[in-house]
Amino acid sequence: MRQTKMALAVMAIAAVLAGCSGNSGKPDAGDQTLRVKFSSQVSFGDSLSDVGTYAVGTAKALGGGKFTVNGVTGTGPEFSGKIWLEHMAAQFGLPAPCAAMTGLDGDATKGFKVPVTTNAGCYGYAQGGARVTNPVGPGNKLTGSALGSLTVPVVQQVKNHLAAVGGKFKGDEIVFVMAGGNDLLFNLSALSAAATAAGTSAGATAFANSLIAQLAAGATNPQAAAQAIGLAMAAESANPAKTDASVVAAAVTAAAKAGNVAAASPAVYGPMVAKAQADATAAGTKAGSDYAAAHAAEQVVAMATAGKELVAIVKNQILTNGAKYVTVNNLPDVSTTPSGLGQSAANQQLILAMVKAFNDELDKGLNGVDNVLLVDVYSTSRDQATNPDPYGLTNVKETACDLSAAKNPLGSSLVCNLNNLKTGDVGRYSFADDVHPTPYNHWLLARFVAEKMVVKRWL
Repeated sequence: MRQTKMALAVMAIAAVLAGCSGNSGKPDAGDQTLRVKFSSQVSFGDSLSDVGTYAVGTAKALGGGKFTVNGVTGTGPEFSGKIWLEHMAAQFGLPAPCAAMTGLDGDATKGFKVPVTTNAGCYGYAQGGARVTNPVGPGNKLTGSALGSLTVPVVQQVKNHLAAVGGKFKGDEIVFVMAGGNDLLFNLSALSAAATAAGTSAGATAFANSLIAQLAAGATNPQAAAQAIGLAMAAESANPAKTDASVVAAAVTAAAKAGNVAAASPAVYGPMVAKAQADATAAGTKAGSDYAAAHAAEQVVAMATAGKELVAIVKNQILTNGAKYVTVNNLPDVSTTPSGLGQSAANQQLILAMVKAFNDELDKGLNGVDNVLLVDVYSTSRDQATNPDPYGLTNVKETACDLSAAKNPLGSSLVCNLNNLKTGDVGRYSFADDVHPTPYNHWLLARFVAEKMVVKRWL
């Protein structure tokens, strides 16, 4: 029954949009005029709404430019290579959206250093890697990325638009806001890196302690031997040219000098090294997990803060400055993306908690606010993950793009195109890469947003 109802709902939306094709407009029979005639479309956010900020340099040369499958994958608008905002503009009878800013600030030797250009009359401010208020997002050069994504945050994107249009919205624009995903990915990556560092440190300590104890046990004076072996390992570890083998050799040599002559034999020290490695793995895994568990709550708080910040931007920068039609999409369920599915069960639960914290703040701050339409993309994304058939999705777990280095140098949908797709029919896959939708799924998103605008009587 659930699938039947969902299928009917999807068909109904399609019928509404088909009846509104061309100039778009009311779903009423025989009336194709717009309920609201928007003068322009303005969008703020991240890669899910980026209409071509990085379609320059090597990214463009590799056949990319948008974070989806770049290129026509079949017949029909759902396979056109467009993202959801491009479909929305067509629905309103507006020109195709263009990126307000283009360029890259990365490695010049790889073609990722392209002068930043501000494009007059282009109001697509969303950028891949952009966060809500923090200027350093995924792909930014300050993270060590060769790509050098600009990652202008949403708070600055809005300021840039106001500066370009005289400080005020006219009131007849349609404004789209969708952000927060990069705050989640950035914070999760930072937690993972810190947990890995904690695990690596604990593992190294456990390895040294285990090997020292084993080697010293066969010495004439175990206590003195342990001290000598420890000093030898520390000295070699400080050597810039050191290797794991050289550190072990230093320990074995020190043990032999301390009276454990047998330790010089690989047959003797080999099993000791193997046990020390096992001890290191166990200790490192535990330390990493303990660190992540101890700091997980901080990430949830950080996402709640980002949600509050986005609410403040919508209220204090967009609505206060005259916008009358503001559509805000909440965060989809990132735990059901290929990236999320590749995480541990504990991390998947953390991702869910982070998404919920962000979305709860949007709901508390924007639901019911005049001139705001809050669209629940989260619930739809969860339904697609568990009930894909009514949406026409054929795969909701794997990527349509071949992300191997040989096929995709960036490992990203930014340079995914018809030449580096996986074999077979991937047109109705949900995801282009680990987190970004295919053109088909962008089309589904556009239809969903349009349906909510119809209900709001904005379309």
